[in-house]
Amino acid sequence: MNIVVCLKQVPDTQDIKWTDKGTMIREGVESIINPFDEFALEYALKIKDRLPDTKITAISMGPMQATNLLKVAVAKGADEAILACDKKFAGADTYATSQTLAHTIKKFIPDFDLIICGQFAIDGDTAQTAPSLAGHLNVNQITFVNKIIDFDETSITLQKDTDEGFIDLKANYPLVISVLKTNEEPRPYLIKGYINSYDKEIKVVNKDDIEIDDNLVGFKGSPTYVSKSFPPHFERKSEILEGDTDEILNKLLNIIEEKKTEGK
Repeated sequence: MNIVVCLKQVPDTQDIKWTDKGTMIREGVESIINPFDEFALEYALKIKDRLPDTKITAISMGPMQATNLLKVAVAKGADEAILACDKKFAGADTYATSQTLAHTIKKFIPDFDLIICGQFAIDGDTAQTAPSLAGHLNVNQITFVNKIIDFDETSITLQKDTDEGFIDLKANYPLVISVLKTNEEPRPYLIKGYINSYDKEIKVVNKDDIEIDDNLVGFKGSPTYVSKSFPPHFERKSEILEGDTDEILNKLLNIIEEKKTEGK
């Protein structure tokens, strides 16, 4: 079985800087693997636990520092890693990003069975890249996956989270899925995996390597743009309640009732 896991590096800081075009400056900023993508990798590793012949390829698009997160993926158990890195990829929205990833997969992993992405990226939260990727590759997709129920080398059964509850879906490969976080934390890497990641070469490819047109990548290939970016503002108010336990509880209940009334 051939699995592709899409990973994105996101800034591990709230001190974000922006360009005059409204895009995030990632160079020189400490980065981590997008938390939802960590769960995507864990899903792939669980499949490999049961089907040892499974090959996992981790891919990402970004600057050269993204090789660090791909090294982590290898340390955890990914077999190969590919980074799509080119200055012309800068400024890409989700559509242009998915175009770049799709061309990379078509060029280097054309025989994929399953592509796993995180449902959201914490620096954008659009949930658009995986569906767009499925569209460019012309394969089926399942989003908001929160559990793998069963699988074999030809199909997979998944639980999908919906507004009305959970539904079980079975699909044949090839397939793109995007996954949610689960209560079970992704596995850490072991010393053996850490050592292996240093010996593993991360394949770095550019625009010409994946044979993609200039008009499909970066700013040129992005039909959307960021008109305004700003950090969220939180305002918290506190009130100290005094008295014995019963008095404090009564005051608290009265405050809750008042807030309920204000919200109506």
